[in-house]
Amino acid sequence: MTVPSQAVPHTSVPTAAQKISNQSGARTAGRQLRESAAVRAAIDAIVAEAKSKSALVAEARGPVAELAQSYEQLMARAAAVRGRSLLYPYISSGVGNGALVELMDGSVKWDMICGIGVHFFGHSEPDLIRAAVEAGIEDTLKHGNLQTSNSAFEFAETLLVEAQKNSRLKHCFVTTSGAMANENAIKVCYQKHAPGATRVIAFQDCFMGRTVTMSQLGDSAAGRVGIPLSTQVDYMPFYNPVVAERMGETRFIDMSLDHLRQYIERYPGQHACFIFELVQGEGGFNVAPRDFHKALMEMCKAHNIAVWDDEIQSFGRTPRMFAYEHLNLGEYVDVLCVGKMTQACATLYTDAYNPKPGLLSGTFTGATADFAVGTRVIEKLRDGQYYGPDGLIERHHAEYRRQMQAMIARHPEWFPPNPNVKDLVSGCGGMMRFTPFGGDKDKVMKACRACFDEHVLLFYCGHGPYHVRMLPPLGVMKLEDWPRVFESLERGLAKAAAS
Repeated sequence: MTVPSQAVPHTSVPTAAQKISNQSGARTAGRQLRESAAVRAAIDAIVAEAKSKSALVAEARGPVAELAQSYEQLMARAAAVRGRSLLYPYISSGVGNGALVELMDGSVKWDMICGIGVHFFGHSEPDLIRAAVEAGIEDTLKHGNLQTSNSAFEFAETLLVEAQKNSRLKHCFVTTSGAMANENAIKVCYQKHAPGATRVIAFQDCFMGRTVTMSQLGDSAAGRVGIPLSTQVDYMPFYNPVVAERMGETRFIDMSLDHLRQYIERYPGQHACFIFELVQGEGGFNVAPRDFHKALMEMCKAHNIAVWDDEIQSFGRTPRMFAYEHLNLGEYVDVLCVGKMTQACATLYTDAYNPKPGLLSGTFTGATADFAVGTRVIEKLRDGQYYGPDGLIERHHAEYRRQMQAMIARHPEWFPPNPNVKDLVSGCGGMMRFTPFGGDKDKVMKACRACFDEHVLLFYCGHGPYHVRMLPPLGVMKLEDWPRVFESLERGLAKAAAS
């Protein structure tokens, strides 16, 4: 599988397999196919045509009247298939332009949620289209544990190279979803600490996915309805900036340590792992200082409890590529999960947590296009100017805050204070949240739907108070896009406030 160079978009950099072929002078049939002039010309033509159609999606707009009836029929079909209506009437046309996406009704939206954090490089990004099309000519499109191609290992190697810069992580197992990456992580932890260690420590308001086990770990009553409980979970309070400010940060951390110590003493030797979301996703885009996580991780180390870092949603979006890098906690991490933005998902672990043969497997471990595009995503993150205090992510976050604070100043009635919310505008890097209408669930949901009607796609997070969250495609957004996004956002909030 070839992966195009960022600097020279119409050429490809050699994969590991190709490098071996180059050294020997041999040319496999696969290499001949990839290097075929006819294939290269066809891919160039496809990418060029995609770019030309993407350019037609230039601004947010309402639906095309002639498409209304067919779109209603499409919505009805989708509802019949799913058993309920879609949350938003969103079915894409297959073309977008960066932060803009066109729907099948001809409307164009500002996509500020991006598949809940999947599309950092937005819609119809030429580099990623090229990687996906190149992947489409492989002999098979799905990879499994027994039969795979070089693209899977190239993805894992590219990810590991970045992860190993500031951690002890050594190995990687790829899979199809974030939930499955977490399933593999908990199996690795259980096996390492077997027999006897069957309990898990997690934070309140955490979210791990929707498999049977992950639904039990996640702190959401709705996610556990009808699920028989078989996993023993002890929940720790996450960092609360309101309480920490009131009692002092040192005392708050000491209180958290006392809470953890009580669990350890109550169930001695029975905890296999503590799962950390260094930035909580579904729970409310909640952030915590380094000292909070560090203190808990050190206690885990002292009691032989694995530190499992879930970065499914946060990967690539914090001011460093990994949240553990941003907080300088890499030395403590035993197991790491990444996904969403990476396209393919993965569980990484240290030598000490390398599982025995047979524990991790799967008929499908990912698709060729997922691995090819995921590799290109990691390369673009690595080579772009996204990270650090002056990186694009922090510059975008600052502009987001400036726009949001200006809106609050114009419309303070939309943003009443809530005693449980320290900052009405919060988040970390490319994970952005704000709290309108006092964090009331119904009003926040109504605001999201009204904003959708005004051409900006948002979603909610938290469990009371509720917040509006953004996961914008910062890989392609321009700073000058923000005023246009906020024009749509302001119209939507005004509509919600008036209803």
